Amino acid sequence: MSEAPTPAATRSRSKPGGTAAATDGTLPFKRARKPPWLKVPAPGGPNYRRLKSEIGSEGLHTVCEEANCPNVGECWERGTATFMILGDTCTRRCGFCNVKTGVPTWNDPLEPARVARQVKQMGLRHAVVTSVDRDDLPDYGASAFVGVIRSIRMQAPGCKVEILTPDFRGQEMPLAKVIAERPDVFNHNVETVPRLYPKARRGSRFMRSARVLRLAKEMGGEEVVTKSGLMVGLGETFEEMVEAFGILREHRVQVLTVGQYLRPTENHLPVVRYWHPDEFDALEKAAYELGFESVASGPLVRSSYHADQNLPERARSAGIIGLPT
Repeated sequence: MSEAPTPAATRSRSKPGGTAAATDGTLPFKRARKPPWLKVPAPGGPNYRRLKSEIGSEGLHTVCEEANCPNVGECWERGTATFMILGDTCTRRCGFCNVKTGVPTWNDPLEPARVARQVKQMGLRHAVVTSVDRDDLPDYGASAFVGVIRSIRMQAPGCKVEILTPDFRGQEMPLAKVIAERPDVFNHNVETVPRLYPKARRGSRFMRSARVLRLAKEMGGEEVVTKSGLMVGLGETFEEMVEAFGILREHRVQVLTVGQYLRPTENHLPVVRYWHPDEFDALEKAAYELGFESVASGPLVRSSYHADQNLPERARSAGIIGLPT
C-alpha cells in the first residue's frame, strides 16, 4: 500500500542547515580552505556563455546554476546540462541544498516543449531532467516529467532521457505515471546515510526513497536503469556508507554516484571533513563488490556529472551514451 502523504517539514529560512560552532569539529565556512583536489577553473568559456544565454532566453532553469555545481564550466563547455523543471522554488528545505525554498508559483504547461527544443538545439543524445520538490501539486510534479519525456522524444527522437525525480512522497500512482513513459534512466538520490536524515533531509525518509527506487525497477523492468547518489562530508563513516550501498543494492539500484559535499553558504550544514580521493576509490571498490553495474565515486562527482558515461556496459552498448562529435 502507498504511504499516506504527510506535510513536508521545514526549518528556518535564515538557518536552513545550521552553522558551524567553533568547538564542534566542523570546518568554518569563511576560513576553511578546500583541498587542492577540489579546485576547478571558474566557468567562462565560449560554449558556457552561449548555453547560458540560450537557456536564459528560453526561461529555463538548470540545476547546474541553482545548486552552484562545481562542474558547471566543464559540463557546459562539453555541451551538456541538467534541466530543472517546475521552477526554481522548492517546497522542502534540505540542509545541504542551495535551491531556494518557499511557496512555488511556477506552472507553465509549455515548459516541456521548451526543454525539448533546447535539447534539440544542443544536439544532445542523453538529456538529464530534474525538478524541485513540488509537494504542493496533486501528483507532486509527475505530469511535468511525463510531458518532458514525451516532448523530447517528439522533438529529439534520438535522445535518451534520464530523469532525476523527487520521492513523490512515496506515492505509487505518480511514480507509475512517470515510469509508464519508460525513461532510459530513473534516478532518485538518497543523498546521505539514514542516520543523518533528521538534520540533512527533513521531510524525507531513507527507506521511503529506497522503496521508490525498487518500485521504479519493478515497474520498468529491463527497459529502465535505476540510479542513485550520495554525498560524503556530513559526518558519515565509511561503514555507514557501505551499509547504505547495500540497502540500495537490495532495492535493485544499478548505478551509483558518490561525491563530496561542498557547503553552499554559511547558513547550510557545515562540512565535517573532506574525504581524500583514495577514500573515494575505496568506496567505489566496495560498491562494485556489492554488485553495482556502474559506479562513479570522486570528490567532484555529482549525480548527473558525465551521466552519459556512467551507465552499465550493456546500456552503453545499446547507444544510451554520447554526444555528437
